[in-house]
Amino acid sequence: MTASGTYAFLPTNGQCVIQAYRRCQIRTPELRQEHFDAAFMEMNLALVKFGNLQPNLWEVSLTTLPLVQGTATYTLPANTVMILDAYITTNSGSQQTNRYLTPFSRTDYASLANPTSQGAPTQFWFDRVVPPTINFWPVPDGNGPYTLGYYSVSQMQDSKLPNGSTPDLAYRFLDAFIAELAYRLACIYAPTLETQRAAAAQQAWNIAAAQDTEWVGLSIAPPLGRYYRV
Repeated sequence: MTASGTYAFLPTNGQCVIQAYRRCQIRTPELRQEHFDAAFMEMNLALVKFGNLQPNLWEVSLTTLPLVQGTATYTLPANTVMILDAYITTNSGSQQTNRYLTPFSRTDYASLANPTSQGAPTQFWFDRVVPPTINFWPVPDGNGPYTLGYYSVSQMQDSKLPNGSTPDLAYRFLDAFIAELAYRLACIYAPTLETQRAAAAQQAWNIAAAQDTEWVGLSIAPPLGRYYRV
């Protein structure tokens, strides 16, 4: 057997669209400008759907943000979808110390009796406004400087048809993307295949999503330090 020796398979958005139409039994010579206009809209809506089925690990990145004494709320980039983990760093080098932050909800934040109290932050509320913000409690005090490190999931980049652009996807999700696009286009141009394409899209998503994970052990332990006797 002679393998290719390459790992470069990444079809363009245009090729994905043509393949999706083939799955709808619409051949390339039949395609008109209208077909590509619909495909442009549907492939971006497909990415919206994928973006809501989080987390998408290929869009996870680590960002750092210096905190300012007395400032509780910070604006994050508009393409921030969610925060997975966050921690506060003090000092640097061999003296660096990280403290993990736990998330809490809008209701928890609104329930604080002293929301402006200063100290070393221990909790954060990720407010999904546009653009999103992150709010700390306690509010950073003067014992820092504190630097926030957070792993966030970013919105996928827009899909465009011209100039050979490619979808902002990991390799393992290419089939799911084309299957989803074929289903959406079947709703418009091949309604008799809609149910079949929907089932294929769901199957492709399930396979890809099952692989989009970190293969590590799961440990669950109660915070025993918070228990006490009455």
